[in-house]
Amino acid sequence: MATGAPQSLHGVAHRATGSDTFEYAARAGFAASGVLHLLVAFIIAQLAFTGAGGNADQSGALATLAGQTGGKVVLWIAAVGLVALGLWRIAEAVMGAKPKERSGQGDNPAWKRGKSLALAVVNFAIALSAARFAMGSGQSSSQQNSGMSAQLMQSGWGKVVLIAIGVGVIAVGGYHVYKGVSQKFLDELTVSGGRWITATGVAGYTAKGLVLGGAGLLVIIATLQADPAKASGLDAAVKALGQAPFGKFLLILAALGIAAFGAYSFVRSKYNRM
Repeated sequence: MATGAPQSLHGVAHRATGSDTFEYAARAGFAASGVLHLLVAFIIAQLAFTGAGGNADQSGALATLAGQTGGKVVLWIAAVGLVALGLWRIAEAVMGAKPKERSGQGDNPAWKRGKSLALAVVNFAIALSAARFAMGSGQSSSQQNSGMSAQLMQSGWGKVVLIAIGVGVIAVGGYHVYKGVSQKFLDELTVSGGRWITATGVAGYTAKGLVLGGAGLLVIIATLQADPAKASGLDAAVKALGQAPFGKFLLILAALGIAAFGAYSFVRSKYNRM
C-alpha cells in the first residue's frame, strides 16, 4: 500500500499530460501571464509619464482588465488557463520536469519538484484573484500585504517571518536575473531561440528579477523600520523606484523590462517544452 498512492498519482498525471486539450489550456496560462505583465508594464509607464496610475502589480492589472468592456470574460479565461498551468506544474512535481516529452531520463531532482509546486501555488493564487475580480470582489494585493505585514510586525516571530520572506523574494529575484543573463531560459523552449526571442527573454527575466529583488529588500527594510506600507510587494518596489534619483528614467526601463517579460510569456505559450 505504501507505493500505491505515488503510483496512482503518477498514472493520473501521465494520462492528464497526454491530453492535447490539457496542454493547450496550460499554454493559455502562459498567455494569460503575458497579458497581465503587459498591463503591469502599462501601469508603470503611466506612473513614469503622468505620476498617476493603479497598483503596479498583478491586482492592478486584474483591476484594469475588470474595468474594460468584455474584461470579465477575459478574466475568466485567464483564470481557467492559470488553473490549468498550475495543474500542469503539479504533474511536473509528480512525474518530473517536462512530462509531455516522456524522455525517460529521470529529469526530476527534488529542487525541480519543489519549484514546480511553488509555481503551481503562484498560478492558483493569481487564478483565484482573477476569478474574484471577474465576480466584482477583487482586492488590492498591496493593501492586503500591508495589513498582513502590520500584524506580523507586532511580534518578534512575525518580524522573523517577514525577514525570511524578504530574503526568499530576493533569492527568487536573483534567480530570475541569473536565468536571464545566462540565457538558461532557452533550455525551456522547443526552438533554438533567435535574436528577438533571446533579447526579449534576457530583458524580461533580468528586469523582473531586479524588481523582485527590490521588493524583497523593501520588505526587510520595512520590517526593521516597522513600516508596513513599504512591505506591500511589487507595487511598493516600483513606486520606491520612481522616488529615486532619475526615477522617471528607471520607471521607463522597468516598464520596458516587464513588457519584455510579458512578450516572452507569449513565446512560452507557443514554444515552451511541456
